[in-house]
Amino acid sequence: MTEMNRRIGFIGGGNMAEAIAGALIRTGCCPPSRIMASDVSPDRREYLQRTYGIHTVPDNTDVFLCVDVVILAVKPQIMDSVLSQLSDVIAEKNPPGFRKLIISVAAGFPIQKMESRLYSRIDPDTAARLPIARVMPNTPALVMAGMSGISYNRHIMPEDKAMAMAILGVTGSVLEFEEQALNAVTAVSGSGPAYVFYLIEAMIEAGVSLGLSETDSSALTLQTVKGAVKLLDERKEPPRDLRRKVTSPGGTTEAAITVMEQASIKDNIIKALTAACRRANELSG
Repeated sequence: MTEMNRRIGFIGGGNMAEAIAGALIRTGCCPPSRIMASDVSPDRREYLQRTYGIHTVPDNTDVFLCVDVVILAVKPQIMDSVLSQLSDVIAEKNPPGFRKLIISVAAGFPIQKMESRLYSRIDPDTAARLPIARVMPNTPALVMAGMSGISYNRHIMPEDKAMAMAILGVTGSVLEFEEQALNAVTAVSGSGPAYVFYLIEAMIEAGVSLGLSETDSSALTLQTVKGAVKLLDERKEPPRDLRRKVTSPGGTTEAAITVMEQASIKDNIIKALTAACRRANELSG
């Protein structure tokens, strides 16, 4: 992949920051010398510096002032204070040509709320030089197999979009959405890995209850899931069609699917994702 000629900084050094920074380094998109991170934990800073060779600092403002792209990877409950701190810095130090792309991976923190904090002490011209991208990633980003949804505010330029997509792209796939769709993205892909783990957990337990060892049941289940996803991906057929090809009339698969249909499994999955989206709406309010 092409190397990015940008300095990238992470405010917050948790798992998602590590996933993105690690992927940028492993893919050769950004060398450690152009990556910074801040975190309140000395142990976490030492770990990131030792593991990835990036420069770490305790102060968020040091990162903000030194980089071209700022990735906000803090918990939603401290976003208010972080953005207010950065707003003070912007108001005090606003050199000519000052421009930074802001990317937030904090769940449930909408763009309008970010703008109200970050732009609170600056004029419209300065705000226009601080475009914002809001991202909903998921945990498979930790193994460069993530799925992210991304939205932008009105100040985003084409080159900002390209940069944001390139940065998130190293962790997996990225799709652009209008911001009002991000809570649905959260319900489907943001929380989605947990649903898959839940299914895998149930299949393993079922295998054990049928007399298999936990080791064998785990191996059978994991490879089955991986194989089914690969088949779906490579054949490009709708999952419904592939399911029907496996489900012979009067066979074992039909017996299992009949039980699932009688228990309204599909309807309940839809209800579950609707509940996740509703909760995301509540948290974004």
